This record gives sequence, C-alpha cells and structure tokens, in this order.
Amino acid sequence: MKITVVGTGYVGLVTGTCFAETGNDVTCVDIDVKKVEMLSSGQITIYEPGLEKLFERNLKEGRLSFTTNLAEGIRDAAVIFLALPTPPGEDGSADLSYILKVADQLGHLLEDYKVIVDKSTVPVGTADKVRAAIGKNTTVEFDVVSNPEFLREGVAVEDFMKPDRVVIGTNSERARKIMGDLYGPFVRQGNPVIFMDEKSAELTKYAANSFLATKISFMNEIAILCERLGADVDMVRRGIGSDDRIGKRFLFPGIGYGGSCFPKDVQALVKSSQDAEYDFRILNAVMDVNEQQKVFLLPKIEAYFDNGLSGKHFALWGLAFKPNTDDIREAPALYIIERLLAAGATVTAFDPEAMPNVQKLLGNRINFAEHQYDALENADALIIATEWSVFRTPDFDKIRQHLKDQVIFDGRNLFEVPRMQELGFHYESVGRQAVTRLNTVNND
Repeated sequence: MKITVVGTGYVGLVTGTCFAETGNDVTCVDIDVKKVEMLSSGQITIYEPGLEKLFERNLKEGRLSFTTNLAEGIRDAAVIFLALPTPPGEDGSADLSYILKVADQLGHLLEDYKVIVDKSTVPVGTADKVRAAIGKNTTVEFDVVSNPEFLREGVAVEDFMKPDRVVIGTNSERARKIMGDLYGPFVRQGNPVIFMDEKSAELTKYAANSFLATKISFMNEIAILCERLGADVDMVRRGIGSDDRIGKRFLFPGIGYGGSCFPKDVQALVKSSQDAEYDFRILNAVMDVNEQQKVFLLPKIEAYFDNGLSGKHFALWGLAFKPNTDDIREAPALYIIERLLAAGATVTAFDPEAMPNVQKLLGNRINFAEHQYDALENADALIIATEWSVFRTPDFDKIRQHLKDQVIFDGRNLFEVPRMQELGFHYESVGRQAVTRLNTVNND
C-alpha cells in the first residue's frame, strides 16, 4: 500500500519506518529542508533503539523516502498520516495549528479518495475540525480517521511492530477496511484492532496516559508515606502489584514522570474537562504531586549538608526523562539541576544519550563528563536521576575512589538498601529507609 506520513518527528519517523518494514511504500513529508536532506542521505535524526537498522534497510530497498513537497508526497497514496506536533498552549490546551494548516493544504491537493489519519495525540473533536478544514477546499471524497499512537520511547519499534492493541476511530466502512488491511500484519498473533467512533478514539489516548500517570503519582505518594511510617515501598509495590486488578507495571516510585506524553496529555485532558465544565479533580492532584516529586531529593540533600549547598559539587547520573532515549522534555534532572545551581552548587553530569540536548539547553552552566565515573571526580555526592541499565550494576570501588565522600541520592531506587549498608555508603532513595554509612567499612 502507498502511504504518506506528514511529519518526521518521533511518532512520524517510527510510524513511517515500521510501515515500510511490512512492505508498504512510504513517503515521509516534512517542511524542514535540512532534516529531509539528512534522512534522505541515511542520517537518522532521533535516537530510538532498533529504529536505525529498519530505517537503513528500508531506505536502501526504496520503500522509504523523504520530501518537502506535500503534493508530491501524497500522490497515489491511499492513506495519509498526520504525525504533527500538538504542543501545549499556556492554558494547557493542545495546539492544533500544525495539523489544521496541513489539513487546509490537503483540501487543495486531493484528486481522489484518501483516508486522512490523525496519528498525533489530539483532543476530542479534532477529527471534525480536520474534516471541516479539508472539506472547505475540495469536493473529492475522503475520510478522516483517528488512530492514536501508543508508543513508549525506548521500545517504540517493538510497540509498533507488536502492539498490545490498535485503536481506530471511524464510522466509514470504506476507511475501516483500508485501515484493517494496513494493520493486519501487526496483529497476526491475535491482539485486537478495536474500532470505535472518532471521539472515543481521541479520548482513549488521553485516558490511557492519564491513568498511567495517576498510577505513578499514587505510588510516589505511597513512597512518601512509607518513609514517614517506616515501611518499604518496594514491599508494598510487590504486594499490590501481584493483584491482577492492579498489575505490576507503572508502580515504581521515583522522582516523577516527564517526557513528551504524560505531562502534556494530562494537562490537555484537564483543559478539555474544564471546557466541558467538569472539574477533573484526580488529574489536578496528579499534576500537583508530580511537580513536587521532581525535586523530591532536594530536601534530603539539603538536610544531609545542613542546608549548606553553596560551594558543593554534585555528580549527576542521568539527564533523559527515562532510559533508552535522548528526550529531555520535562525531565526531572533538569529541575534538580536548576535547584542546585540556584543554591550555589555546581554539577557535572553524565548520560549515555541526552548530554548534547542538555548542552544545547544549558550551555556551560553545568559540566559534562565523557564517562560515567569521570562525572564523580571531586563530587561531594552522587545523584541518580535516570535508570539507565549501565547505572544498575556500577563498580562501587570506582565510585568510592572518585567521590569525596560515599554519599548517594538515588531517585530511581536502583540499588538494594542492605547492599548499600554493607558497602558503607550513605544512601537515600525513594520510599525506603535511609542507610547511614557504617564506620567500620574500610574506605581505602
């Protein structure tokens, strides 16, 4: 099938590449000339494990191509995916200007029937707006479908190729048949393709992300309670996660969620609720909890150093909002950095992928280390903000050698508390009792 994907950001590039991998002829369209030139020459523009191999193969086989020309890109296409940015406005609402601008252009360009698919995360009613924007400029028959993405950064290729479910919003039998055929190769193991109306599909994406964000914030509040009552959040997590009605996923406490989806989508659903004259009280609380959780470690750090952070130097492991991505949008590490700098401290950071993005944002306000242990040199303490696998089993002897003192503040609960006690570290995490360094440990 001939497919067009408008937008070559995270969602667009993954979508286009994965559809090409199943034999479709995919053209990706973007107005960024430099980006299109890079992609056309084989330079991938995002970091996503497993994507580069598929990208290179399909580019070489001619199933994947790139252009800045929308008219050229949609020629002969049966399906046009809109994978465009929907950034939050000042009031929290999703900005639909990019999508509606392209929809307006499509109305002038359509020559035969096509299925126009909203792949971006959009508020309820967007399909109607896209339909109106296209329809005012054409008499050609077309259908608008809502097909929200459920891709997790870091495992997006696997999520696309083996989806838990595919949600398709349409009332058109013609569009339903085309979309069913397109997704057929991805659901051969029996995972459902769920057809529904467009508005329900649009709300499904917001509801799913908001529910997951709620689970995270709930566990973060349980973690706070654990610390005050002397309980262990890891034990509580295992105890409740074994209940099939609750499930094991998204129950790990930490220093809050970030990224491009959860913060934006929760905020947008709250705004949509306000527009419908409904106060979504749970989600307002979720946002409040998450904002506080991003700097959850700061009071612990301040207490350890008796509120004297000026002149202190900290090592920071992890800058991305989660592992296996270079995405720093709403990353808790950035909030920690700002608080430390404001207190007069200095920071040296290491992240396997996200350092270039943070350097563009912060410049020389912090230092960056080429290797994870280099970041520890002369640091008064280590702060862990992202749970990269490379941080999970470090060489603790090297940590001892490089740090001024054996102090770790772990925002992702990477290490077992008894183990850290044996090693003699002052170790503080989230929802577990702090470990004070043993005086008997040989630090040489």
